[in-house]
Amino acid sequence: MLKIRCSLLLMAAMAVQAQPPRGKVVVISLDGFPAYALDDPKLPVPTLRRLMRNGVHATMTTINPTVTWPNHTAMVTGVPADQHGLLANGTITRTGTWPPIKVEPFLEKTKMVHAPTVYDAAHRGGLTTAQVDWVAIENAPTISWAFREWPSADGPLEKEMIAKGAITAADLEGFTKANILYRDQIWTKAAEYLILNHKPDLLLFHLLTLDSEHHTYGPNTLAGRTAMAFVDACVEKIVNAVQAAGLADRTTFLVVSDHGFKAYKSQIRANIALQQAGLDTKAYVLPEGGTAYVYVSEDALIPRVRAALTGVEGIDRIFGATEFPALGLPVPEKDPQFGQLLLSAKEGYSFSGATGGPVTAAAPQTGGSHGYLASDPDMNAIFIASGYRVRAQGRLGEVSNLAIAPTIAQLLGVKLPSAQGRPVPIN
Repeated sequence: MLKIRCSLLLMAAMAVQAQPPRGKVVVISLDGFPAYALDDPKLPVPTLRRLMRNGVHATMTTINPTVTWPNHTAMVTGVPADQHGLLANGTITRTGTWPPIKVEPFLEKTKMVHAPTVYDAAHRGGLTTAQVDWVAIENAPTISWAFREWPSADGPLEKEMIAKGAITAADLEGFTKANILYRDQIWTKAAEYLILNHKPDLLLFHLLTLDSEHHTYGPNTLAGRTAMAFVDACVEKIVNAVQAAGLADRTTFLVVSDHGFKAYKSQIRANIALQQAGLDTKAYVLPEGGTAYVYVSEDALIPRVRAALTGVEGIDRIFGATEFPALGLPVPEKDPQFGQLLLSAKEGYSFSGATGGPVTAAAPQTGGSHGYLASDPDMNAIFIASGYRVRAQGRLGEVSNLAIAPTIAQLLGVKLPSAQGRPVPIN
C-alpha cells in the first residue's frame, strides 16, 4: 500500500514538473491589417517577419460585422457578436426620437460586453491585467492598469507616468484632436511603461494608424504600406521593452488584427433612397462600411422599405431577420440594438451616412472600408504567435478569431469555458 501511495505521489510530482511555468502574454492588435498584405515579400515589416520566423502565423477569419469593436470583443470573449453584444463601435441604443438609434462608445464595459472575457478570467485567477487603447473596456473592474483611448492627466496611470517622467501633462493636452500617428506613439509609450514598471501577466495593446490611413487612401497604397512600417516599429518597441524588463524568456506575443480592408470608388447613400420613397421618418440606415443596418418603425413597413432599396446601385443583397443567425447576428426581438434588415455592398462600393446628393455617387477619392461580410476573404485578418511556449512551425492553416481568447487562457493557465473557439496549436 505504501509503495502504491509513493508511486502516486511521484507521478503527481512528475505531472506538476511536466507543466511549463506560467508565462506572460502580450496581445498587440494592428487595426485594419489585412491578411493578404503579408503575402507581399517586400512589405517593410521586419519585426513582424522576425516574429513569424520564430513562431507561427496564419490567416485569421473574422466575425460579422467586420468592424473594430465587435471583432476585438470576439478576440477576448471567444464568442460571436450575437452573444457578446457589440454590433458597432459602441453600444447601439434606441433614442425614442429621430434618428431612432445612436452609437454610444463610452459606456462602462460591464454594460457593453455581455459575455465573460479572458481578462476577467485572468483577474479571477489572481493575475494582473493591463490595457492600452483597447475597446469596450471602459472602467473594467478586472483590468489592473488602464491607459484609455482618450487619456487624461488626471487618470491614475497617467498621473504615475507623469510623476516618473515617462510622459508630460502637455503630451495629453488636446489628445482627442491629435493626429493618429502621435496618439499611437503615446499609446506605445504607455505599453512600454507598463511592461517595464508593472510587468502585467496580460497586456492588451491596440494601434490605430493603419486603419486610419486605409480609410483615407485605401489599401494597397503607399500610404498604407508606410503605416504598416510605422506600426511595425511600434511593435519592435514593445518587444524591446519585454527584453529590457527581463521577461523575454517567459513572454508570448500574439500579434493580431481585427479585420481586413477593401477599396471603394462609389458611395451608397441609402437614407436618400428612403427619403425619395417618403420613408425618411419611418426607416433609418446606419452605415457600417460594406454593410448597413436598417431600422424600420413598424414591421408592416418592411416590404415598402425593401422595395425602396431594391435595385439601388451598389447594393448587393438585402437580408431579413430570419437570415441573421446564420451570419452570427442577433434578431431584433432578442437584441434591440439590431435593425430588421441588413444591406451588403457590391465590390467597389461602401455605404455612407450622407443625406444629400444622389443615392449612389462617386467618392471624392478612392478610399478604404471594412464591414463587408466576413465570408469575403478580403476581411480576413492576421495572426502571429511568437515567444514563450511557441514552436517555430511557419504557416498554420486558417484560424478563427474566436480561438484567440482560448489561446490566451491556455497560455495563462486560466479557464474560459464560455468560449466557442479552440486554442490555436502554437506549441
